[in-house]
Amino acid sequence: MENRKLKNSELDRKSVEEFKEASKTPIIVILDNIRSLNNIGSVFRTADAFLIQKIYLCGITAQPPHKDIQKTALGATETVAWEYAEDVLELVEQLQKDNIKIFSIEQAEGSIMLNDFQPQQEETMAVVFGNEVKGVQQSVVSASDGIIEIPQLGSKHSLNIAVSTGVVLWDLFVKISSIRE
Repeated sequence: MENRKLKNSELDRKSVEEFKEASKTPIIVILDNIRSLNNIGSVFRTADAFLIQKIYLCGITAQPPHKDIQKTALGATETVAWEYAEDVLELVEQLQKDNIKIFSIEQAEGSIMLNDFQPQQEETMAVVFGNEVKGVQQSVVSASDGIIEIPQLGSKHSLNIAVSTGVVLWDLFVKISSIRE
């Protein structure tokens, strides 16, 4: 079997307009004080891949347009809806008032392992990813409706924010897709 690689023109990708009109996965991503512009761009690109509803950029998290974000986002800042919110805790409280469940992605007491977590049908959820060094702020962890932890079996205690986002969004996307079927 040859298994010829597909050309970009054969991938049947959505245009910017088609993306904006497409039904979205009911997930909101909140970036809490992310320092790396490349990580921010990677999160946009991952959010585009899974038709994520929206990204909130909070605190010191940089905003598009910026060349280092664009370098890794590859245009995803034009497709994925995003908004800046200075205070992540105020944003969390507002989203909760709008009946959106907030889940911090963190290692904390009472966390549920990602592989054991089951999203609720017909519910929009927001997942909070924290600073590369300090993680999600304790006040946000405390205000969250739940804490989801990525199982890790090696000697390191954390994953890069872009990798964490990819792991979590893929897992949730698959689970939500199976609920919808």
